Amino acid sequence: MTDVGVVLGSLALRGPVLAASGTFGYGTEVPLLERRALGGMVSKGIFLRPRAGTAPPRIVETPSGMLNAIGLQGPGVEALIRDYAPAWAGWEFPVLVNLNGESVEEYGELAARLDGVPGVAGFEVNISCPNVDQGGMYFGNDPVAAARVTAAVRRRTRLPVWVKLTPMVTDIGVIARAVEAEGADALCAVNTFVGMSIDLRTRRPRLANRTGGLSGPAVRPLAVHLANQAAGAVRIPVVGIGGIATAEDALEFLVAGCAAVQVGTATFIDGGAIAAVHDGIAAYLEREGIASLEKLPRCLPRD
Repeated sequence: MTDVGVVLGSLALRGPVLAASGTFGYGTEVPLLERRALGGMVSKGIFLRPRAGTAPPRIVETPSGMLNAIGLQGPGVEALIRDYAPAWAGWEFPVLVNLNGESVEEYGELAARLDGVPGVAGFEVNISCPNVDQGGMYFGNDPVAAARVTAAVRRRTRLPVWVKLTPMVTDIGVIARAVEAEGADALCAVNTFVGMSIDLRTRRPRLANRTGGLSGPAVRPLAVHLANQAAGAVRIPVVGIGGIATAEDALEFLVAGCAAVQVGTATFIDGGAIAAVHDGIAAYLEREGIASLEKLPRCLPRD
């Protein structure tokens, strides 16, 4: 039988497909899935304190995609520890918590608060947040700021630290190398793209927040390119994200150099998307005579 297991640093996954942050709440959608196909889950983003998020409307459909401006609404870290982590501790796959902060110190404090909490298997650090100490510039746009956040989290935890990269940069490899140097165990590439949709009747943006994060098949070729560039820049594993709806989509990321993938928006349309992607990857490897995912030939920029 083909081996689809993946080892990402100290974290072993039974399969290469994870549920992406923001699409599965804090595990509330997991009962709807075929759990045997789920390699892991990344929680919805969390801040230290409860967060109300943006005003509606928050979601708009676009051609082959979706814009969302939820505003990282969440209950805060204490509620996560009390209400969700105990359930995760009994699950057969790991759950990583998506960390968010408005300052470097907040990221470090979150990591320290969650380190050692049963059910928390690691962290996905969202550096697409605005840095209030530096006038609102996003942490992920600046290699120095991205490195400082990574270092702050790394110092406060023994758990795996994955850093989720923003696509809104000139050279993603520079950011990738900066966070690798500060102890990131893996990278997630990439977060959503910033976009806008206009209602021609009102001549106003359809989202109350004006702009939102674009996800879905429309972004996949862009995301594959950026994931490939990130994978070529570092030695740590890269988890591919962006518009994956089929096994073929996922395999593009894997051949581009990713070790695993995350599926999110596709599950809004098809609750069986993760299982279909997982099974399709296994079938492809079997058909091609490739004994394990680790032996899948990659196509990196340095090749």
